[in-house]
Amino acid sequence: MIEKILPSRVAVAEAFSDLPDAVLLPGEEELTRGFVAKRRKEFTTTRHCAHRALGSLGIAPVPVLKGERGAPIWPENTVGSLTHCTGYRAAAVAHRPDVLTVGIDAEENAPLPGDVHNSIALASEQRRERELRLEHPVIHWDRLLFSAKEAVYKAWFPLTHRWLGFEEADIELRLDGSFTAELLAPDLQPVPGAGMPAVPTVFYGRWMSGKGLLLTAIVVENTPGTRGLSGG
Repeated sequence: MIEKILPSRVAVAEAFSDLPDAVLLPGEEELTRGFVAKRRKEFTTTRHCAHRALGSLGIAPVPVLKGERGAPIWPENTVGSLTHCTGYRAAAVAHRPDVLTVGIDAEENAPLPGDVHNSIALASEQRRERELRLEHPVIHWDRLLFSAKEAVYKAWFPLTHRWLGFEEADIELRLDGSFTAELLAPDLQPVPGAGMPAVPTVFYGRWMSGKGLLLTAIVVENTPGTRGLSGG
């Protein structure tokens, strides 16, 4: 499903329920210590999706462990992103020579609690949401905004290793299934010595709805002069 909003060079694996045959690799098991059964199944299926997506790139299954701020650690020269919500788990991965970073997110198509919405949405975003709701009331635009912000963070962090607050990305959602995220963080320079290019000032993403879900994706491709791109 999410492959519809990702370019073909990004490998995807997804599941709409927890898979009874999904298994964790050594090292991943330790990450589930203290998890309740439901959370463990969710984690296991999501990691299983990661193994499958890596396999699509010709990479043998390896443990996908956690790094700084819980971000997944991908094999050398690969980038990727994981997501899970009720009724959906997915992984998206790509070769680093092709893609600089990937961010995906999935949410239920349901309203956010009011206090959450007010804490994550800028005034400009709330104004645009009201306009979109009049055009297409079936979509819960507040939840879609939250999902887009999550995708932005997942694409941002591997490039900077810096936190990005909800208020540091101004997102414009569009009815055509696209969105832009203007980054408002004060420092958009690469981490010294990391060998990374300057961080884009704008991320371009895509979104879709279906099966009671809202999906968002951002891909920054490794193309000279590219500021940020998500395509399919």
